[in-house]
Amino acid sequence: MPGPLLETLKGANLARRPIWLMRQAGRYLPEYRALRAEKGGFLALVYDSEAAAEITVQPLRRFQFDGAILFSDILIVPYAMGQDLQFLAGEGPHLSPRLLDKGLESLVAVPERLSAIYATVARVKTLISPETTLLGFAGSPWTVATYMVAGEGSRDHHDTRALAYRDSSAFQAIIDAITDVTIEYLSGQVEAGAEGLQLFDSWSGSLAPAEFERWVIAPNAKIAAEMQRRYPHVPVIGFPKGAGEKLAAYARETGVNAVGVDETIDPLWAARELPAGLPVQGNLDPLLLLAGGAELEKQTIRVLEAFADRPHVFNLGHGIGQHTPIEHVEALLAIVRGWSRG
Repeated sequence: MPGPLLETLKGANLARRPIWLMRQAGRYLPEYRALRAEKGGFLALVYDSEAAAEITVQPLRRFQFDGAILFSDILIVPYAMGQDLQFLAGEGPHLSPRLLDKGLESLVAVPERLSAIYATVARVKTLISPETTLLGFAGSPWTVATYMVAGEGSRDHHDTRALAYRDSSAFQAIIDAITDVTIEYLSGQVEAGAEGLQLFDSWSGSLAPAEFERWVIAPNAKIAAEMQRRYPHVPVIGFPKGAGEKLAAYARETGVNAVGVDETIDPLWAARELPAGLPVQGNLDPLLLLAGGAELEKQTIRVLEAFADRPHVFNLGHGIGQHTPIEHVEALLAIVRGWSRG
């Protein structure tokens, strides 16, 4: 029997809503901080499959979430494509060579860099109950490309957007290459035991509508179609953070099985404008969870009620903040699990 999260992603409108939280495995948990101090840097943790599996299941032991999200990073794909990847303290990820400086043809693929991730998935599968849905993930091509081109994160993705305007054929080749590797990467996760998949497009909000169509909708549609052809039993969640009113077109045109809704979108608008019956995920503001109190309960109920008439996975509008108190997560779980669709 599939668990409630998998049932919901496949279209069941359950009375009690399944819940998991983006970045639920991570720095707000003291057990994660202890393991990271013992094992070393972030990338070392990702490539230690036993440690990565332990981190994946830590929040399940504490909170009994309905889903486990693989502990990894979206930049594993460019790492496997041949860029060097480093996580520098206080600076975030760095990729080299930057595709602003070197062409795509300069990269030599290292597909074995994906093997440890598959081992983590397989290990997690042995540690969780059958009712807990194991989610794999990847970054969507546009978001991954912003790092590959600039070599690091940026506020407005100026370099990547300018390249896409200046030389759209060269940028299309980058997007196509990322798309192809992502399809194989997600397939490997499914073969290892992932039951659902999420595509994170964290930086989709920086694009104008026509560019959004080309660099977000089109490649995600290709990924979703191919995954559904290969694994029709595995739902794909698309999460284009910052899409705003473009979210409705994304939902219609990508063919994903469910859509993640970020905290900037009114859930009443999303419930009205997204395709009827499409499962949605979200969309509590992570800062509300950090703040806690009466407003947390009020806005949690508002989200639950807004999506009452369609399949809904309760989640945040983006990742949980590292300073979020444990007791606030416990309070959120009590509210969600105490609510039932009438």
